[in-house]
Amino acid sequence: MTADRDHVRHKTDINLACRFSVAPMLDWTDRHCRYFHRTLSRHALLYTEMVTSGAILHGNRDRHLQFSLMEHPVALQLGGSNPLELAECAKIAVDYGYDEINLNVGCPSDRVQNGRFGACLMAEPELVAECVAAMHQAVSMPVTVKSRIGIDDRDSYEELTRFISTVAAAGCETFIVHARKAWLSGLSPKQNRDVPPLRYDVVFQLKQDFPTLRIVINGGINSLDSSRELLAHVDGVMLGREVYHNPYLLADVDRQLFNDEHPIKSRQETVLALLPYIDEQLQQGVRLHCIARHILGLFHGVDGARAWRRHLSENATRFGAGSQVILDALEFTV
Repeated sequence: MTADRDHVRHKTDINLACRFSVAPMLDWTDRHCRYFHRTLSRHALLYTEMVTSGAILHGNRDRHLQFSLMEHPVALQLGGSNPLELAECAKIAVDYGYDEINLNVGCPSDRVQNGRFGACLMAEPELVAECVAAMHQAVSMPVTVKSRIGIDDRDSYEELTRFISTVAAAGCETFIVHARKAWLSGLSPKQNRDVPPLRYDVVFQLKQDFPTLRIVINGGINSLDSSRELLAHVDGVMLGREVYHNPYLLADVDRQLFNDEHPIKSRQETVLALLPYIDEQLQQGVRLHCIARHILGLFHGVDGARAWRRHLSENATRFGAGSQVILDALEFTV
């Protein structure tokens, strides 16, 4: 069952939401993770894991695309390089109710390269432009691109600006740029997140040279203080691993970056607010650990954090585990 395409959208405009977003992270930012993150921030833009066009067209569509209306604003990240297939996927995304389509032009893994998508597409700006144009013509929602600043030895600023200008001419108005280049051979995906040096200056220059485009910076950002500093130079910031491992960082995003002064829930209140969702999912056959794994870092840096993580890790995987496991773990944090 798909989302009602006439549902009431989350009040945050999609273009404003990109001021702070949570990165698409494979095996991490699934629908349970996103629902949890939404309990912490009303306004942050959330992204799905990357879903390949083939998985949508030939796989279990609901499993890949279904989500709660509570998650809005939420973007679908696609992996692919066939314009016709991506356009069809974009139409399907409209039926499910997504707010944005994002094309992955940044992942450096061998598996992604073998499928001719991800970071290797930075070498083919005309093809990326064709993909964006096809999706842009098929749907009215924003079509965005997430890229690196370069790949291998093709990392000159001139090549980056050629890529940006070519894809922008096809209708892309928002670029999320990981401020590192990617080595397509010789480094693992993990190493590609840490080894190539961060070049925030390159992304800042992009915003200066393309002032009408929306430029979002990604890579190595680990606090709201640094996010505010970066927002002096670009339109948005995207955080990934820091948010996943320390999700309570999201609790102050609305106040600090969106001027929303609504009361902030404590960590304990956040857990209690999540329980109805957990019970609903358990009734639908979801195993507790599929949700609990995303909340392990909620008490990061505070008393009881280790006991909280240990109790969830040891008990949420047991057959028949229910929300009482969460409540018992919560006792270690009081």
